Amino acid sequence: MAVLFGMIFAASPARAEAPATYFQRVANELVAASRTNSPQAFASVIRRHADVPYIGIASLGTYARGLASTDRQSYFSGMVNFISRYAAQQSPKYPVASAVAVSQTTEDKNGVYVDSRITLKSGDTYDVRWWLVRNGANFRVRDAQVAGFWMSPFLKTLFENYIEENGGNPKALVVALNR
Repeated sequence: MAVLFGMIFAASPARAEAPATYFQRVANELVAASRTNSPQAFASVIRRHADVPYIGIASLGTYARGLASTDRQSYFSGMVNFISRYAAQQSPKYPVASAVAVSQTTEDKNGVYVDSRITLKSGDTYDVRWWLVRNGANFRVRDAQVAGFWMSPFLKTLFENYIEENGGNPKALVVALNR
């Protein structure tokens, strides 16, 4: 479930609040969504809190310039649905009891890191580091690190491989994500 949280949290807006406070609010929403096993519940949290355009473009890697501007909204919507379906599918395997912010670094021009502890109902725990960046008075969760691995590169590899296997055309990914 920590990996799942990492993928979902890889970006989000907030009110003018402390980074750890913001993280805790969003974590509570994700835990609630995980208890429903509903793709719609996860999608709602993602749409409310994820920097979908940043994650989406970064996940295309070298293929980003090949995504037609007319396909962007469809791509972003499909990406949210893909992540939401995956989250709903995985959440019963990793039932989360709590997600708690435990510390944060000092904010600088590159953002701030919030460290958290995810506790499963089994008692197992995972430490997850969230990278928050400022967007005006708000924050966005840019990425999450689980077991030493940042989550964004996993999505990037998955999407780039799919595009490569389908003739190098990002439109193939857009179509697949919206099935």
